Amino acid sequence: LYEGRDVMPWCARCGTGLSEHEIVTEGYKEIVHPGVFVRLPLAGRAKESLLVWTTTPWTLSSNVAAAVHPDLTYVRVGQEDETLILAKGRVSALRGEHTVLEELPGKALVGLGYHGPFDELSVQAGVEHRVIPWEDVSESEGTGIVHIAPGAGAEDFELGKVHGLAVIAPLDESGNFMQGFGFLEGHAVGDVNESIFESLRGKGILYHVEDYPHRYPVCWRCDTELVFRLVDEWFISMKDLRHQIAEVTRRIRWIPSFGLERELDWLGNMDDWMISKKRYWGLALPIYKCGSCGHFEVIGSEAELRERAIEGWDEFEGHSPHRPWIDAVKVGCPRCGAAVSRIRDVGNPWLDAGIVPYSTLIDPETKKVSYLADREYWRDWFPADWISESFPGQFRNWFYSLLTMSTTLESQEPFRTVFSYALMRDEKGAEMHKSKGNAIWFEEAAEEIGVDAMRWLYARCNPASNLNFGPGTTDEVRRRFLIPLWNVYSFFVTYANIDGFNPAAASQTGPGSELDRWVLSELNQLVVDVTAALEEYDSAEASRRVEDFVDGLSNWYVRRSRRRFWKSESDEDKLAAYSTLYTCLTTLVRLLAPFIPFFAEELYRNLVRGVDPAAPESVHLTDWPTADAGRIDEGLHKATALVMQVSSLGRAARSKARVKVRQPLATVEVNVRTADEAAPLTAAIQQVLEELNVREIGAVTHVGEPDLDWFNYEVKPRMNLLGRKHGPATRAVAAALASQDPAQAARAVMAGGSLEAGGVEVLPEEVEVVATDLSGWVSAAEGGYAVRVSTVLTAELEQEGLARELVHRIQNMRRSAGFDIADRIVTSYQAPDAVRSVMTSGRLAAYIRGETLSTGLVDAPPPEDAYTETQRVDGMELLLGVRRA
Repeated sequence: LYEGRDVMPWCARCGTGLSEHEIVTEGYKEIVHPGVFVRLPLAGRAKESLLVWTTTPWTLSSNVAAAVHPDLTYVRVGQEDETLILAKGRVSALRGEHTVLEELPGKALVGLGYHGPFDELSVQAGVEHRVIPWEDVSESEGTGIVHIAPGAGAEDFELGKVHGLAVIAPLDESGNFMQGFGFLEGHAVGDVNESIFESLRGKGILYHVEDYPHRYPVCWRCDTELVFRLVDEWFISMKDLRHQIAEVTRRIRWIPSFGLERELDWLGNMDDWMISKKRYWGLALPIYKCGSCGHFEVIGSEAELRERAIEGWDEFEGHSPHRPWIDAVKVGCPRCGAAVSRIRDVGNPWLDAGIVPYSTLIDPETKKVSYLADREYWRDWFPADWISESFPGQFRNWFYSLLTMSTTLESQEPFRTVFSYALMRDEKGAEMHKSKGNAIWFEEAAEEIGVDAMRWLYARCNPASNLNFGPGTTDEVRRRFLIPLWNVYSFFVTYANIDGFNPAAASQTGPGSELDRWVLSELNQLVVDVTAALEEYDSAEASRRVEDFVDGLSNWYVRRSRRRFWKSESDEDKLAAYSTLYTCLTTLVRLLAPFIPFFAEELYRNLVRGVDPAAPESVHLTDWPTADAGRIDEGLHKATALVMQVSSLGRAARSKARVKVRQPLATVEVNVRTADEAAPLTAAIQQVLEELNVREIGAVTHVGEPDLDWFNYEVKPRMNLLGRKHGPATRAVAAALASQDPAQAARAVMAGGSLEAGGVEVLPEEVEVVATDLSGWVSAAEGGYAVRVSTVLTAELEQEGLARELVHRIQNMRRSAGFDIADRIVTSYQAPDAVRSVMTSGRLAAYIRGETLSTGLVDAPPPEDAYTETQRVDGMELLLGVRRA
């Protein structure tokens, strides 16, 4: 521990210093400052000056040096009766005509002496101003010569230590100039620009002033521009600790993994730890420095302070160890006997945060800090299993302070795993700032977006990537996941209430259909996967697995089970469907409780508490789900996944042919990748037929590529390649290719073989195989699978398609009329003969009545109390009416 000096960002309005982290995280502000060009006359050279530039004129009062880049090219410029020196790349900064007299490297200027801009001030007495080298100087702005004031700039201060420069500190805690600064004394730093310009102008060294807009740090509390101020601070030397801390750091699991490299990089480049702050509130540093002899010591406990106190203990006793009470206590100096007060500084907040694992665990019996009083109890809680904070600032703050404390005290990691994440940006990927108008406040987001939607967005985000946040990105989460899940829940509740489903009877049902067994297998696998992901702190993987399951539950299980819920009779199959869906939903809400607590609670209170008052009051009081391994069927999982893949390709083929899904087709044929896939797909082919609305399966093949009989083939020559190889003979080669059997030629090329044409060898890469669907068929392929459907429609198929379309229209009219989902209706119609024949056909009419809950299909004008619409179906106009039976 030692006392030293440093230059730090300072808010004159708040009277406090700010850490680099506070500046980085709170950002900068666009500010217009005066860009001041000043002549610094060279010693011993008449009318020859360095031309420097600054946007902080007040710092010129503390100038002690000028810096140049040793390898940049500088010029001596003649202008009127004087010579100016600046970087060659910055001559555009000059005002008026000039003549370049000489070019010289920056190193030739190093060591030159000059007269400072305010040598008349008493604080400047004895300062020797000179030119120093600095490789950070650039010619992107200014003049390529930087004025250096170690008492008014952090980089200047570090540079001053390298070159042994004098340090002149101009400002007090309130941002006012101190004694020794002449005409500036007592004036606020923000009020002196014009006085400084007037003084420079009177001395003939002010060259030019112009407005310069740039980003400048401001105080996050009051939005005041910051200054850099020299302060006396207390430091902990890290020279002998950094390597020990690094060794402890390597024993910790970092998520994402690049966090380890970033922490080690900080440890490898950090300076000593400045632990003091010039503030009023905060941890009162227990450092007592004698004003008489300079001796200092650290008081280690309240008991030690009581023993050492020579005055003020009665005033302090009973209060917390903070200012102002702690400042009343004085101890005796062990070296000279003088009464010693505590230093005024408070501790860096991270000093306090870092010691938490050692200072806050209280033994419940002794009520004392367990680290000191009961190490066994403390060991039960240390180290922490997991901590979390945002990466960017915490490598040098909280993570660093925890690691430092724990390495120093125990040579042990203070936490086993650290989970962190990147930055949150706006929807366009830009940083959020209040000044830019794109900041999003939590209260507004919670009201507009919903906290559960926000939580799910966070949970599914890769923690290594920045998160673009806003109503749009969160609405995508809502539409992709929350709304489909709510729709499944709403579907279940609607029909369960209609049928009076009793969950208590669910346990008495049999194993259910293959569809039930599939979804329960997926559910139990989901429990395994989500549990494993959360054990690894991988919320992104856990949430993705839940999304996949809900997608399958909604778009496969519920959609394919609708008829089981719709049918009027309440048999074992219907009860099994209810039981299965109820199990899925009640298990899901427990899995989702940590992610979306309010959504999960809403569903739980209705699904569980609503039917069982003895159940735990909240989903958050229930046990985490456990998987039933016996219900997980890997074979069924693969078979159903194959059915889904084939069905998706079949729908793509129908879409390609522009045939409505409601129109039945005659035949479908499937090509799979391997023989092992053909058998399970054939066993489940009824699902494919239902999904694609196809009457029968033609064939299931497994040649790895679609059967050649599926397509018309054409082998086209790549004329640019053949032309370079065969020259004038190219047309004859192309003609010979065209005369060959297309299917055989295509088979040879797709197998990687060459072709003989016109007496020459044609390589596979010199031709292109083009496949087109055969007449009456259309196909789709992806990932080694292919499906084709017949597009030839018979009169019977067209009639069935019309019946399905009529069902669709009547169902929509039911909703528009406001009928309840269970209401029986009477449907009336006036329509052309084609529609009438469907409405009166025994099989099709029964289908229409069953699907629409119609007690009758009446060929007559709709009565006055009916809800009516005029429809156009397949080019025919008809009048439909529906009313409650």
